[in-house]
Amino acid sequence: MLLNHTTGTNNMPSVFHWDVRVYYEDTDAGGIVYYANYLKFFERARTEWLRAIGVGQQELLERHDALFVVKSVSADYHAPAKLDDTVRLTLSIAKMGRASIVFLQQAWRGETLLNTAQVKVGCVDSGMRPRAVPEPVAERMRAA
Repeated sequence: MLLNHTTGTNNMPSVFHWDVRVYYEDTDAGGIVYYANYLKFFERARTEWLRAIGVGQQELLERHDALFVVKSVSADYHAPAKLDDTVRLTLSIAKMGRASIVFLQQAWRGETLLNTAQVKVGCVDSGMRPRAVPEPVAERMRAA
């Protein structure tokens, strides 16, 4: 795994990168990544991004009574990843609201774009009621 941030130029948002290896369990009978597994990869990248900015999800729940849940996903598949490929996952914030965040996430193999997804995540309390993103967390997200 590779964790780093790249600050964009021309007012582009900061982009987080995280590499994953494609294992046998990630593939279908044809030896390519099963389409739904990109959602798992993207979920892991969001979790690692939160860790990289100093936000642990268990601490978020215990300290702020806040959880992030996926509200919607729109994904486009461009090319397949295969067994043993290294896939670079990228993440940036496309839009941040009071209680939701829209992420732009991509999966790349070298210079080849494999998948693009827009993931809308909502912040809820432990009772699954919408709530504002806790301000200390929002500040870290905006600074990332």
